[in-house]
Amino acid sequence: MANTKLTEQEAARQEAIQETVSKTEQFLNENKKTFYGVLIAALVIGLGVLAYTQFILKPQQKDAMEQMYKAEASFAAGEYALALEGDGNNLGFADIAKKYGNKAGSAVNFYAGLCELQAGNWQAAIDYLKKYNGKDKILAARATANIGDAYVGLQNYAEAVKCFEKAASMSDNMFSGEYLLKAGVAYEEMGNDAQALACYNKIKESYPNSIEAYDIDKYISRIESK
Repeated sequence: MANTKLTEQEAARQEAIQETVSKTEQFLNENKKTFYGVLIAALVIGLGVLAYTQFILKPQQKDAMEQMYKAEASFAAGEYALALEGDGNNLGFADIAKKYGNKAGSAVNFYAGLCELQAGNWQAAIDYLKKYNGKDKILAARATANIGDAYVGLQNYAEAVKCFEKAASMSDNMFSGEYLLKAGVAYEEMGNDAQALACYNKIKESYPNSIEAYDIDKYISRIESK
């Protein structure tokens, strides 16, 4: 009797499985066109992405890097206007950034910003440098400090000190002394001698081996003698 009950349970289980399979087959048959459509669409999208990467993105990146190399050579030679604007045959950083965007790498905005800074185009320098998003901490700190330099050019010392102090905290290395010195000078321009003195003392105490620390006492003495 137990065997009979077991057989009935097994038969019921098999029937349930068969019913589930039948429903699944029915569902697949009813929605066959939809599934095939989704599959084909996914295939088309995948092939489109692959084609874009191989035939458009990679060639553009290669071309951008070649243009960057020529512009960087002009920059290294101190020919900042040529590096920024190009010579008619080779693009400068401005046109590279406009034509290729991120395909040229984040350094294009860094270089373009420095060129504008050299030309005294303060706001243009800020606009470019704010677009720089490189992951190197030292370069990121340098870009932030250069934004501060541009704000000094605009005589916006309040924004300048924010940038210099941020750059000092970002780099936390021997360049921090340089950024703190710039912050101190900017604070003096604002008439805030207390904050300026704090920057100078921090250079002396926290960055004694920096170049700025060698003659920082004269900055400190100047304020203390007032």
